[in-house]
Amino acid sequence: MAMEASPRPRSATPSVIPQKRALNLEDEQHVPAVSSPLNPDAPTSRTRKAPAREQREKKESLKKREAKGVDGARSATPDTQTTTKKSKKVEKAPDVVRPLRYYTKPPNPTDFDPPRGPLFNPILEKANREFNECFEHISNKKAFRYTNCIADPAFPSSRWFRQTESSPFHPRFSFQEASSHILFDPSGRSITTEKGFRMARANVAAREGRWYYECKILSGVKRPAQSPTTTNTDVTSGGHVRIGWARREANLDTPVGFDAYSYGLRDVSGQKVHMSRPKDFSPSNESFHEGDVIGLEITLPSLTLHRKVVEGSYNKAVDVSDDLDPHPAAEAPDIVRDRVPIRYKGVVYFEQFEYSSVKDLEELMNPSPSAPSAATATNTASTAPPNPNHPSVALRTLPFSNIKVYKNGKLLGAAFTDLLAFLPPASKPATQQGARDGLDDGMLGYFPAISVFRGGAVEVNFGPDFWCPPNDLAIPTVNDSAVAANDDFDAIKEEDNTASTLAPKDPTMRRQHSQGKNSRLRGMGERYVEQIAEDIVYDLVDEVDFWVLDVGENADAVGAEGGAEAQKGNSGSTAAGIAAAAGIVEQTSMLGGGGGEIKEIVQEEE
Repeated sequence: MAMEASPRPRSATPSVIPQKRALNLEDEQHVPAVSSPLNPDAPTSRTRKAPAREQREKKESLKKREAKGVDGARSATPDTQTTTKKSKKVEKAPDVVRPLRYYTKPPNPTDFDPPRGPLFNPILEKANREFNECFEHISNKKAFRYTNCIADPAFPSSRWFRQTESSPFHPRFSFQEASSHILFDPSGRSITTEKGFRMARANVAAREGRWYYECKILSGVKRPAQSPTTTNTDVTSGGHVRIGWARREANLDTPVGFDAYSYGLRDVSGQKVHMSRPKDFSPSNESFHEGDVIGLEITLPSLTLHRKVVEGSYNKAVDVSDDLDPHPAAEAPDIVRDRVPIRYKGVVYFEQFEYSSVKDLEELMNPSPSAPSAATATNTASTAPPNPNHPSVALRTLPFSNIKVYKNGKLLGAAFTDLLAFLPPASKPATQQGARDGLDDGMLGYFPAISVFRGGAVEVNFGPDFWCPPNDLAIPTVNDSAVAANDDFDAIKEEDNTASTLAPKDPTMRRQHSQGKNSRLRGMGERYVEQIAEDIVYDLVDEVDFWVLDVGENADAVGAEGGAEAQKGNSGSTAAGIAAAAGIVEQTSMLGGGGGEIKEIVQEEE
């Protein structure tokens, strides 16, 4: 019988637990004792750097403190703000972008009267109209822009002045936004010149939505003789005209379509012109002749989408609509107008920096003939065509934008699409002292613009009574009793229930009429009324903002004085207290107040 294997004896438990071997510096840093032949320059040993000593706060001696008059006794509770080595940075409140203010002299009594229009000097008669030279008025030049203003006692914090209009009070050509060689009729709606191409812009701009205006050629290309041997080029000329839309940066001494800031149409062959590059557009290259009515419709996306483009957040896959009728936003974007009242020939104007041309658009119009360098060739900003996501903001285009052309009420088509963006920073003022970038003054946009050449004459019509209106623009109102009796229209209420219009019974036209306000085609005359309302709102916002700056720091003193007067218990004393408070407000505003930077200027009478 085999014997069972005895179990393996268990080793005895050691009486001493072995300790962890202390690693020397070389082992801890994994440095070999002998350098590797592959890396002979590696150190064979490293020395541990001693920890940096804590920097002690340097204190002044007792004698220096006594000489400064400071108690030498050590304070029981140290000041953490002075003894702490690393103090926390105080977070500054975000700066509020607001217009600059200037210290000006109090207004003259005549400054409270409505500003007069320019004086006219008759020069010539054409097409049964008298054309005049304008003088005794200021013109936009030398990187400055001028608008009419008037003194108003309701605006003390704004240095008494607010924006206004001069006569004639209707949409027309602007006397300041025109070349000095342009001749106007008394209404300001017809222009001509005896010089080369000169431009005049309207006093109203399109910023978003669909807008329409039309013009009648009073003097221009004559109609060809009714002969089978006469071609379209065999025409006599009474001058030439170009019509279109232009931004504020466009040069007034050039034709419309000369640079990247304007889009125009030639009367000869009906060509479209942009950046001085004419292209065929009119059917059969038919010219625009005397007596023709040319209508121009512009479509611009909403300012919300426009800001996405200039801010670089536009996404074609997400922003699939022009968003012309969005829901009202909680806050409107800031409109900042840096301007100062000046006096010129007895009339007060607001002077402000004008937006100027940028290098990127000049390079787009006139590319450099030299071969691009390696850095320039790799830069997509200089090679990519304009698009909504272009690296250069000035070369970004507006999706859903276009300009359509009508001739005698008939649609010829869309002459231009993907117009260039105009909101800052796509538009910048000239580089000079005091000019600030990235600010929208509320008047950036596309203006109706006309250029005339050596006797060419044009009359514009901004509505509402158009000569040849498009079909979707010819929607009558219920005030027209003759049309209201028409069975083709139904009376409907507007969204605000303040007025009624006539909706067409035709399904297609009813669908167009049921669109939002900005989605409907409207005349530029309506935009003129909106623009005046916007100016009033901007003036009120600036006045309230300046008033808060002026009175904010003195609110307690004003309230205490008004309260003390109110405690007297009679209405006369209460009125006196309110008057005293108003007096403080007036004095503070004229002397500069307690807040905001106020720059002093000296303006001499010219």
